[in-house]
Amino acid sequence: MNNNQANIKENNEYVQSHNNNIADDEIDLRELFAVIWQGKWLIIAITALFAVASVVYAMNQPNIYKSEALLAAAEQEQAGGLASLAGQFGGLASLAGVNLGGGSSNKAQLAIEVLKSRQFTSDFIQKHNVLPDLMAAKSWDMQANKVIYDSEIFDAQNNKWLREVQAPFKPKPSMQEAFKVFSKIISTNTDKETGMVTLSVEHVSPYVAQQWVSWLIKDINKTMKERDVLEAIKSTDFLTQQLEQTKIADIRAVLYKLVEEQTKTIMFAKVRDEYVFKTIDMALVPEEKFKPKRALIALLGTLLGGILGMLVVIVKYFIKKR
Repeated sequence: MNNNQANIKENNEYVQSHNNNIADDEIDLRELFAVIWQGKWLIIAITALFAVASVVYAMNQPNIYKSEALLAAAEQEQAGGLASLAGQFGGLASLAGVNLGGGSSNKAQLAIEVLKSRQFTSDFIQKHNVLPDLMAAKSWDMQANKVIYDSEIFDAQNNKWLREVQAPFKPKPSMQEAFKVFSKIISTNTDKETGMVTLSVEHVSPYVAQQWVSWLIKDINKTMKERDVLEAIKSTDFLTQQLEQTKIADIRAVLYKLVEEQTKTIMFAKVRDEYVFKTIDMALVPEEKFKPKRALIALLGTLLGGILGMLVVIVKYFIKKR
């Protein structure tokens, strides 16, 4: 009997303690709202400060324009003949350095990787002399249609670099620095279902963005064409030497066929400008900016200010309370 009374008393004490804790939590929550309300002017001030700062920041950001082109992998007419030879004479062809197994999709993927390479980027920048537009462009003058350069980085009138940097860097940006920046503004996206490739460039000038996309397509087609022609010429020279050294009729027939396919490769390369990529939708000069999203920047800055203001008020209250 005494044990039952003790258990009942213990349960009552637990329930009362639990109710007191709930009440304390409710009081703490009300207290928290009261603290925020008391510090509302500080919160409003901090929020307003962040809102103004975010608006100023957003307005000072230059417009970035994005130009893009839709590309398709060019069909390789000689692929059928090469594929038929691959199964029969793949080993012999590999000795000659002849590639018999590459389809148009593989060549397109290889071209994309070449496009992203340091060597291709360096050659592109130097060939078209776009280093100032890449590394020193600050904004775009719409009326005059010209790029405005950062005067602390580049003197356009005297064509002189003015950057203040520490060794090993120099006032004129290196190709390694240019490659890092170029990699951020160029993008390629391959549709897995259709195989279509979207090539895009972002820049403060819509005309520069459009021009670079056109140059990139032209240059990558030319680069891949030259690579294949050089490889075919070397393979043809090797096969010709083998023809002179062998007297076996069957092997000579195979070698003649391989030479024929390499001759086709050279012929197709020379008569085709769009060697790897065919332009389905050419790059246009964009009329609307791609970024920044100024309204979003201002909204996020305001929300951040409001949250920070409430945290400041709450922290100040609990510091005083202690």
